Amino acid sequence: MDAALFREPRRRMIPVSDGEISAVEFGDPARPIDVVFLHANGFNALTYRALLGPLSFSMRILALDLRGHGATRLPADSARPRRSWSVFRDDVVDALAALDGPAPVLAGHSMGATVALMAAAAAPARCRGLALFEPVILSPFAAVMSRAPWTAGRGWRRLPIARAAARRRAVFADAAEAFEGYRGRGAFKDWPEIMLADYLAGGLRDRGDGTVELACEPAWEAANFAAQDNGSRRALRRLRAPAAIYRAERGSTCALRRSPFARVATVPGTGHFLPMERPGLFRDALLDAVDA
Repeated sequence: MDAALFREPRRRMIPVSDGEISAVEFGDPARPIDVVFLHANGFNALTYRALLGPLSFSMRILALDLRGHGATRLPADSARPRRSWSVFRDDVVDALAALDGPAPVLAGHSMGATVALMAAAAAPARCRGLALFEPVILSPFAAVMSRAPWTAGRGWRRLPIARAAARRRAVFADAAEAFEGYRGRGAFKDWPEIMLADYLAGGLRDRGDGTVELACEPAWEAANFAAQDNGSRRALRRLRAPAAIYRAERGSTCALRRSPFARVATVPGTGHFLPMERPGLFRDALLDAVDA
């Protein structure tokens, strides 16, 4: 479906205890919110516009910018040691409490999927179902290691993915330079240009001198990769709502292949950017979660 046919999303701010969470809203504002969607580490809500936009004809979706990402106005101190993504979980629970209407489906990609799982376990009355795409669920051994004293903060920052994030270029002359710098490279190698443009539209901010910078600071993105004591398996056991997990066939961040607490499906031919690689499956999964 052509992106020009989408109903344009609306930007809204949700007040929470220490600031405001920015959200991009799709669909009819008169209907209850069907889905609250959470993005991957380093991304932002608008990145998923081309995926979520077509669903605006049949449902209302609220995609949040997590702390330290996009247009959200919350403190994000990368120097402060963190062992887990609990700060994001608490932000999402606060945002859900501020919304009117019945409990929505929680959905997310990568870190966002894990945070959705954590929030659903912490506030079960505020979630009626989950659709999780490539959540970060460690193997039992890695989960034990994530709780060891020597793996806290600095230890996990030695991970290649954290090191790579910390080295990311943060400042560009303008958005056009950023676009050319990312196009066809790294994680964005196979992305449609419209999706890269959306990522930058939601992920760059004006520095006041004509230049732009990443809204998610590289040090914050790296610190998130280094915070892995998230108790994803414990959260699964605490769920009260039906959950569906979609994991990649190649290099999945979800070490879980089956579970008595969720339906787990491995999607053939996919990598970690499963939603971008299988947009039809992604949308169908959200529709199924809402209809369940």
